[in-house]
Amino acid sequence: MNFKTLLENKELQPYLLKARYGVEREGQRMTLAGDLVDTLHPTTLGNRKHHPYIQTDFAETQLELITPVAQSISELFNFLTAIHEVAYRSMDPEEMIWPLSMPPMLPEKEEDILIAQLDNFEDVLYRRYLAKSYGRRKQMVSGIHYNFEFSDDLLQKMFALQSEIKEYTAFKTAVYLKVTRNYLHYSWLVTYLFGATPVSEARYFEGDERPNEPVRSIRNSSHGYKNHPDVKVSYESLEQYIVDLERMVNEGKLLEEKEFYSVVRFRGGKKMADLAEAGIRYIELRNLDLNPFAPCGISEEQAEFLHLFLLFLLWKEEEAPAHIWVTDGERKNEEVALEHPLQATRYQEEALETLMALQAFIEEQGLRVSDGLMATYIEMVKTPAETVAGKLYTQSQKTSQKEVATKIALENHARAWAKPYQLAGFTQMELSTQIFMFDAIQKGIQVEVLDDRDQFLKLSVGNHVEYVKNANMTSKDSYIVPLLMANKTVTKKVLDQAGFRVPKGREFSSLEEAVTDYPEFAGQGIVVKPKSTNYGIGISIFKEGASLEDYQAALRVAFEADEDVLVEEFFSGTEYRFFVIDGKVKGILLRVPANVKGDGERTVEALVAEKNRDPLRGTNHRSPLEKIQLGDLEKIALKSQGYDITDVPAKDEIVYLRDNSNISSGGDSIEVTEMFNEDYKEVAVKAVEALGAVICGIDLIIPDHTIPASEKDAYGIIEGNFNPAMMMHIYPHKGIGPRLTMDVLELLFPEMF
Repeated sequence: MNFKTLLENKELQPYLLKARYGVEREGQRMTLAGDLVDTLHPTTLGNRKHHPYIQTDFAETQLELITPVAQSISELFNFLTAIHEVAYRSMDPEEMIWPLSMPPMLPEKEEDILIAQLDNFEDVLYRRYLAKSYGRRKQMVSGIHYNFEFSDDLLQKMFALQSEIKEYTAFKTAVYLKVTRNYLHYSWLVTYLFGATPVSEARYFEGDERPNEPVRSIRNSSHGYKNHPDVKVSYESLEQYIVDLERMVNEGKLLEEKEFYSVVRFRGGKKMADLAEAGIRYIELRNLDLNPFAPCGISEEQAEFLHLFLLFLLWKEEEAPAHIWVTDGERKNEEVALEHPLQATRYQEEALETLMALQAFIEEQGLRVSDGLMATYIEMVKTPAETVAGKLYTQSQKTSQKEVATKIALENHARAWAKPYQLAGFTQMELSTQIFMFDAIQKGIQVEVLDDRDQFLKLSVGNHVEYVKNANMTSKDSYIVPLLMANKTVTKKVLDQAGFRVPKGREFSSLEEAVTDYPEFAGQGIVVKPKSTNYGIGISIFKEGASLEDYQAALRVAFEADEDVLVEEFFSGTEYRFFVIDGKVKGILLRVPANVKGDGERTVEALVAEKNRDPLRGTNHRSPLEKIQLGDLEKIALKSQGYDITDVPAKDEIVYLRDNSNISSGGDSIEVTEMFNEDYKEVAVKAVEALGAVICGIDLIIPDHTIPASEKDAYGIIEGNFNPAMMMHIYPHKGIGPRLTMDVLELLFPEMF
């Protein structure tokens, strides 16, 4: 099959860079001092047998992080960085992930390397067999497995453009066989560029098996974790590949097919036997050392290069029969792997020719690639010190490899814990959704982002599927519930009819009508708010009544947010947010309106700027607290206290920038659940039941929480929230908040708890 001619067809150009990707990253857990831990797999991560993202490799200390299948490299790294962050923050805070493929110093006694304590005893037996056959120390090496699948669109188009191969499955198999043979031949180039195991730490090698360190890649040489020399498999055809593997097992050279540790592994089904019928669906590249300079062990640039390289290898002609071509590559790889990391490779000229040919292929095909991508790798060939191994070895010479690795790991650790309320890879999403995704990944629930801008997720455990929007809008609430609570007039009527105290008021559809009725509200505390908005948008509160001027200004603000506006009586007291899930109050929050504390020297404006420097404050719900604004509503609130933004408040005087206490408008959150008796919690639960909701935030005004809820006017309900923000409960300004996102997950997937 002449794939070179086929790929030069211009019809294929739109599909060449489409693919599916996956990464499996192994890594040893270590202490902050850079030593191998002696702890078990984190219990916070649930059952690793069923965990789709975070499992254990050979040893109890060796994590394996697995991405879902991604449709783009950016999507791949979004998930990879997210899973890394979940792993870091699920471990003991005094632990981190070793960034090198070669493990940190191992125990003196090999038997002290603890084999993974898995539920399936067959898996344990298999690891015991590996320990006996290869030694536990050899098993402690880690790496990157890069899973790659050409897009079905590309392969279908290619298949349609040829007539030589009649079956599509056979055509795909031929594609991956060709790529694999070429990759095995040129694996030495990948080892040169990305090899990153120049030296071993103490107790990895025993006796005389240690290579003449430093080298480019111990792991990718014969001194790494390899099958025994008598294991030989042909790549000439899939049929011969399967026959050879079966023969290796029958002859006792392999315990089972998965013990075959090839540079490239074929994937077609759940088991190796499925390949015969299903053909090769994708390939798994297994010769990538961990890149210590990439927080996830592999960079986006590496992933992009590998995609281009594999496409190029499909195009490039093989220059010898399969067994000779592959064997020649294996020989060169051994030589390159054992070269000094700062030495020009003996195959420098061929490496340059290959990369220049790849660059020409990219240009001829009109492929869009990252700026400077190929120039970077060409420079690596010319300058060995620029390779990953070269950089690692050079830096290690100044101190030690352990010290370099520990420093890198500490930087990764600090990055993972810097903003524990965010999820790396998905920081563009609303904060409650980020926290919710973190908890789902940690628990081992599969997560698919259907629409990141709309915060729409698909969660699944086996055949159990749930769709979630904004982290708490679920199938447990009927469609009518958010419609009911979005309409504040309807909410009030439902609660009033159910016997709950709600504010009296009027609804207006025009500014003129509302202004005409001003005398009705003059001289009494009122609230002016849009009928159907959230997050405190457009709300003005006048505790002592409003002048006509201020009343008109508040109306204008409210009508900007909605076509209908409510003017209601003001309930005096303290506002509390009760968060109800499935008939239980899970959290109670006191929200204090946006405020600053005077120091007698600085203006209100300067005090706001200072308070907004708090790292917990951000915008667009990406932080637990919102920055305080200085818009029209804030200026109205200041005016009611006799201030404007240029005034200097007295020392220790509290000045409020808002009358409403919404966190979304700059307020402070204080966790107070334990302060309340059951009677007020019961009121909240019953009110949510009256609204027909399962997940709801209900806002109560309570003058004195020590007075029983049954007393006259002990409380008033001002609002129900069908999509209540959770981050302000989880990360309050004061107190320790409940993990509400985990409560929602338990409601949806009780089988996981």
